[in-house]
Amino acid sequence: MKNISWWKWLGVILIVYTFLAGMLVPLGHGIVEVNPRSVRTGEQAQITLVGYNSHYEQDKDGLRAWLKLDEDHAIGAKEIRVKGDRVLELDFDIPAYLPVSKRVQDFSLILDSKTSGTAVLPTAVLVTQDSIDEGMGVGQWKNSPITNLTVSTGMTFPFRAIIYETIRNTYFHVALWLSMMLIFIVAVVYSIRYVRDPQPIWDSKARAFTAVGLFFGILGLTTGMIWAAYTWGKAWSNDVKQITTAIALLVYLAYFILRSAFEDPEQKGRISAVYNIFAFVLLIPLIYVIPRMVDSLHPGAGGNPAFGSEDLDSTMRMVFYPAIIGWALIGAWIANLQYRMDAVREKWIEKLD
Repeated sequence: MKNISWWKWLGVILIVYTFLAGMLVPLGHGIVEVNPRSVRTGEQAQITLVGYNSHYEQDKDGLRAWLKLDEDHAIGAKEIRVKGDRVLELDFDIPAYLPVSKRVQDFSLILDSKTSGTAVLPTAVLVTQDSIDEGMGVGQWKNSPITNLTVSTGMTFPFRAIIYETIRNTYFHVALWLSMMLIFIVAVVYSIRYVRDPQPIWDSKARAFTAVGLFFGILGLTTGMIWAAYTWGKAWSNDVKQITTAIALLVYLAYFILRSAFEDPEQKGRISAVYNIFAFVLLIPLIYVIPRMVDSLHPGAGGNPAFGSEDLDSTMRMVFYPAIIGWALIGAWIANLQYRMDAVREKWIEKLD
């Protein structure tokens, strides 16, 4: 027990914390579904709303709802009928004209509950104008200000449409990828040190960290495929992010195939070190540059934003950042064990010879 360094204990504690907090903290109040999704101007729209982690029965008199056009224009619900803890019926009077020149305009739905908190569904309802007259729309618009929204006090993760509970995979899929990058950086640093000073220890440590980085990459790809199966409809859709990631991992897999082709330790170390530097340089465009240049289902590519302030909120950061540190420390521990096992194996082989 005395041989276990403090950073190893820290890694274990952070990973245990990641699993417990990541799985047990509930999601916040959200809107799963609204029906209908399309209405017309000049009519009263009756919209059925299905909530998530909601308690509407407990807050019948504290419910408010708006259809929001922009920061200056919103329509307040004329009547709200509670049909259960998760179901509401909302009545909105849609004006005959809208203060926009578009025939079809999307509105966000905002629901405020004193018990459940505030929920937002972007692009919830499409309103079609029978006649377009922006001037009439501006003149006749009766705005319902969105004020005094309820701020949730408990610890919850943000509710996001489509991904729902799978947002917890952020602490595994995304954190594993970032930890993989940290581990590969350590590996390439050891390879550079070997090029400058060809000591066997640098080659052994580079190999150990590269092996762990590849393992984390495979875990990251696997958790990503599980996430894709839920949010994209299938685990593998030939998305550019999936393809370039697979190529990057194959490049690193070739590192170990290359090492097995040489018997001379010095030649093996030198060529492996140069190849490892090449693999890391290639990793950056494959994972972080090319996917951002084309359209992709994956967040952070082709105009599809990655986690921002609304997705990776302060509560998620309390788990996400420790998860990255925890996975990185566990990876360093595994690499250290791998290096020591290789050293013992080499000494044993020398004794046998």
